[in-house]
Amino acid sequence: MEAITLAGIARRVLDELLRSPYKTLEIRSARNVIALERARELGRIFLTYETFQDVTVGTEGLLAEILRLESMEQRIPWEESDEREVTVCRAQVRLLGLGRIVEVRKRNTVLVVRVREMLPQEMDIG
Repeated sequence: MEAITLAGIARRVLDELLRSPYKTLEIRSARNVIALERARELGRIFLTYETFQDVTVGTEGLLAEILRLESMEQRIPWEESDEREVTVCRAQVRLLGLGRIVEVRKRNTVLVVRVREMLPQEMDIG
């Protein structure tokens, strides 16, 4: 199965998704926001706690289907008088299963991976 990778996701978020298969994720990382925008066409994402640089063949994580995706700009206070604008993506996802990467392709700044679905007892996360 092919998916777009979201890297550096907190383990707590992955655990929550395992407990409740429908979840809305709020993504702020610039690289992950770009990846989500590109994942709109494919409809599937691979979530892992590994950093972008550490994603390789054998990396484990969660496969999810994107149900709804929305981008928004948020203004946050910066220093004393300035504001910064940050793009935030909210993705409502449905857990498809556990997976391990079998092939990694870099397309611009996005990692497109082929994932083998796994059974829970095969996982080594944690």
